[in-house]
Amino acid sequence: MTGRFGGPFGVELRDAPKALLSEWSGTVAHLTMYGLPVQDVEADLRAANAAEPLLVVVGGEKVPFEVYDRADYNVAVTNQPHSEVAGLAVLLDRLFDGAELDREWEDADRVVVPQATGKKVVEPDDDAE
Repeated sequence: MTGRFGGPFGVELRDAPKALLSEWSGTVAHLTMYGLPVQDVEADLRAANAAEPLLVVVGGEKVPFEVYDRADYNVAVTNQPHSEVAGLAVLLDRLFDGAELDREWEDADRVVVPQATGKKVVEPDDDAE
């Protein structure tokens, strides 16, 4: 994905996520409906992310207690059940203060040109058309 559309982005699926948590030296934010409201901790998360990479753990059913215990922030988008993807989207929007919506990615082979209908993908030099 980043090879085609650019940008620094990474996702890892780990067989042993507990090992990653114990090895991670930076700040950990755990998304869970049982946590503190995102609006109460977003400034702290922004500051932590500015200083070093932030590890975001997206919770789900049956999250081990070690995740809650290791997390520097247990963060709730709401205290009601919701989609994990939606929770991550809201957290990222709060973390980047909405600026991610206007971001242009470096080193892209292709650029998506916004359209009212249809799809338009061009090479970076052609995106002004």
